[in-house]
Formats: sequence, structure tokens, C-alpha cells
Amino acid sequence: MNVLIVHAHPEPQSFTAALRDQAVVALQAQGHEVQVSDLYAMQWNPVASAADFSTRENPEYLVYALEQRLGVKKQSIAADIQGELDKLLWADLLILNFPIFWFSAPAMLKGWIDRVLVSGVCYGGKRFYDQGGLAGKRALVTVTLGGREHMFGEGAIHGPLEEMLRPILRGTLAYVGYDVLAPFVAWHVPYISAEARQAFLLAYELRLQGLADELPLVFPKLEQFDEALYPLS
Repeated sequence: MNVLIVHAHPEPQSFTAALRDQAVVALQAQGHEVQVSDLYAMQWNPVASAADFSTRENPEYLVYALEQRLGVKKQSIAADIQGELDKLLWADLLILNFPIFWFSAPAMLKGWIDRVLVSGVCYGGKRFYDQGGLAGKRALVTVTLGGREHMFGEGAIHGPLEEMLRPILRGTLAYVGYDVLAPFVAWHVPYISAEARQAFLLAYELRLQGLADELPLVFPKLEQFDEALYPLS
């Protein structure tokens, strides 16, 4: 299996980075090929703009998704985007590895999503959910956060973590066709002991060893809707 880990944390010594390293070791030990995109180390440009295209279909008005489609066909898309897109298409499993910032992903990762999940390749028209361009591949979200586990869930102070991650789990990964696995969460990591951190790393290693047997989360399938995308009764 080919695995791409997209890592987004500004501190190289962070526990998020330790999870990344654990994933590399554990997956390679299973015989998998692993590539890592360390966005901060790469000084990834997160800003989607007209500069992403060497030539434009419409130089007067930027419709970014349209220019993405044409840019891939004409090989006019920016080299950094094409490089990441090549990794994405190579990978059977995508792991997004990041800390929760303000109930969301870091802007660096959001910018990677904006620029690399290219229209016409990853999605477009009715090519979404089970018909998305990346159908047949799997995705895992691995997150760290400062909150305690009891602070998340139905009736908890912050609500369910799954709702917080919905734009990524459903609106991004499931939308482009991935079979999305339940996220791995390391809770309260800035404040816990070294022993507790080691326990999270061990749990992550065990989780990665059993990924092949996991059932993905359930999201809509196009067969459940008519041509106008109204639900079938």
C-alpha cells in the first residue's frame, strides 16, 4: 500500500510530529511505501490565487476551479501543486495529521486542500461522494488538541468532535470519494505526562496495524438520490 501523510504543525518537536513519525515507522514496518508532506518544513504556500496558473483560460476573471481543470490538462498548473497532486494520486491511503486550531484545521492544511484537491481530477460535476475522483482510496484524520475527552460529545461543553471535523471528514475527504475512517484523537496533549503521551503513541501504532479491517464511516451515495439530487423515497 502507498501512504501519503500530510503533516501540518509549526513545531518540529511537537507531539503531532511524534505521531507522524510513529505512523512512518509503523506503516513501513508493515511493508507499506510512505511519503510525507511536512507543510511547514516545505514552506507550503496556502494561498489559492491566479499565480497558480502559468496561463489562464480567462485572464480577466478568475474562476479558480475552472482554471484548475484546464491547468491540469494544459500542464499550466503551478509545480508545487502538481507535485502534491502526483503524491495524492499515488497514495492508496491519505493521513491528515494536524492539531485542532479554533475548532478547525490549521490554515496551512486548509490551503493545501484548496490548492491540491484539483477540480476535474478529485471532483467535478456529479463526481462526488462515492463517485468522487478519489473513490477506492482510504483516508484517516489524526488530530491532537488541548481539550479533555469529557469536554466533547453530546451535551458536553464543546459538542461532538465529529461535528467539529465535519468540514474535513464529510465536506472534503468523503466528498472527493475517500472511504473515511474514524479519526484518531490524542486528547489534552500539552498537559499530560510523558507516560500518557507514550500510551497514545502505542495506541496509534496498534490502530495503524488494524486499518485494513476497519469499516469506514457512512456517507451518502449518489444512488440514494435522483438526477436533481433529491433523496429517493
